[in-house]
Amino acid sequence: MRRLFFLICMIPVMFCYGQTDKDQLALAINTAEEANNEQLKAYIWKRKSDVSIDGAVKLTTITEFSFDADGKLQVKIVDAESTVQQKRGIRGNMQEKAAEGKMDYVEKALDLALAYTFMTKGQLIDFIAKAEVSEQNGLIEATAENVYVKGDKLTILVDAATHLYLNKKFTSLVGTDAIDGEINYEKFSSGVNHGSTTVLNMPAQNMKIDAQNQDYSQRVQ
Repeated sequence: MRRLFFLICMIPVMFCYGQTDKDQLALAINTAEEANNEQLKAYIWKRKSDVSIDGAVKLTTITEFSFDADGKLQVKIVDAESTVQQKRGIRGNMQEKAAEGKMDYVEKALDLALAYTFMTKGQLIDFIAKAEVSEQNGLIEATAENVYVKGDKLTILVDAATHLYLNKKFTSLVGTDAIDGEINYEKFSSGVNHGSTTVLNMPAQNMKIDAQNQDYSQRVQ
């Protein structure tokens, strides 16, 4: 009996959230996110995205990010470089059109990842309301389906003390193609939380995108 009691006490305590707890959690995460983004608005940064097809890097894009005066995230591709040698003539034209199609596909995939990265207050509240939520060892995990499109699934991992994101994983669709992604977060020494890396897998295209946010710099006042 003593041994059984000891083993039970050693099991980590997991707290499952009721609806009232979920409402409070959604507001707490949103409040933390809004306060964090207010500080993030002071920064301009770039994202380097390496696109691999069949295991080899074929395209690298550089995208610049900043927030405008209204707090809306601005996204601008500033460079794109392909490792595929350009052919001449008709084949070259066909190759160029194929590359343009791949570029459009990559942009759609990265835009989708951004949607899961920067959720609005309403989207977050709806997500948490229907999510399975648990807390263990100072970490809050929430999982729900049908978040942005029918059949998608999102899991978030949040620090219970700060209510800031640590990780997000999702499965979704780009058109009719399945995609799965993972977004990791880190903090600056100042405590500002930010997305650090994004990994996307698109098996229908034998494609993988490894994206890293970098070159953060504060705006000149």
